[in-house]
This record gives sequence, structure tokens and C-alpha cells, in this order.
Amino acid sequence: MSQAPPVTFKLLRPDAVVPRYMSEHAAGLDLAAALDGPVTLAPGARAAIGTGLAMALPPGFEGQVRPRSGLAARHGLTVVNAPGTIDADYRGECIVLLVNLGQEPVTIESGQRIAQLVIAPVVQAVVTVADELPATGRGAGGFGSTGR
Repeated sequence: MSQAPPVTFKLLRPDAVVPRYMSEHAAGLDLAAALDGPVTLAPGARAAIGTGLAMALPPGFEGQVRPRSGLAARHGLTVVNAPGTIDADYRGECIVLLVNLGQEPVTIESGQRIAQLVIAPVVQAVVTVADELPATGRGAGGFGSTGR
């Protein structure tokens, strides 16, 4: 098991909820909304929901903002850009971009858990340009080209 990376949170508002793992082996820290008042998302609507948190991730790591499965299953609420990426050099507020894919309006309240944050290692590639690429058995076969 690798050593856990240190992640430091700054509370940007007094009602911000410090993220925490909700079970012993949870992959994601739960993120909660920090709002001045309830926000209702109509079916098909999107909203940028603040968490009232900024964070410092160590170099070589990112924060992946992912949907909460319970909200997705019960209400059709998900993260528009899932997973959203928080880079190690970003110090602004963590904003969750939610979309209501359900058939009923969904109201988000301050303090409500709205997403999860997975801390993951990042590798930056060395980019080169070539006239030709090495051949493979698949070649340029796209969607569905390897079977079902």
C-alpha cells in the first residue's frame, strides 16, 4: 500500500464541510454543498455548486470530482464533466458542476453531500510528433472495432 498523499483544505466560508471518507475503504471523500440558499435544478438543468473549500494537492496528484451513486440512482443527479479534474496548482474554490438527468426537479441544500473527491496520481507525458505511428493489430479501428 502506498503512502497517502497529504491534502490540505481551506474553509472559504463558515458552513463549509471538511470532506471525509464515509467508510473504511471508501475511494472518495464526500463533498458537500456550501450555499446561501437552496438551489433547485429542473430536469435537464445544470448548476455550478460551491463547496466553500479550496485545497492544496501535492505535485503529482489530482482531485477527481465524481458523482455520488445514490444521488444518480435516486434522482438522476450527476456531475456534468465527470470526472472533473482539480489540478495540483489550483487554489480556488472547488465547484461541482451538477446536472439533473432525472424527470423531477431536485433541490440541493447547504451541507448536502453532492459529489465525491478521489485523489489520484498523475503522470505527465513527454509529447513528440512523428510522420508515422508504430503499427498495431487494431490499427485505426474505432468504436466497437474489437467486438462487443
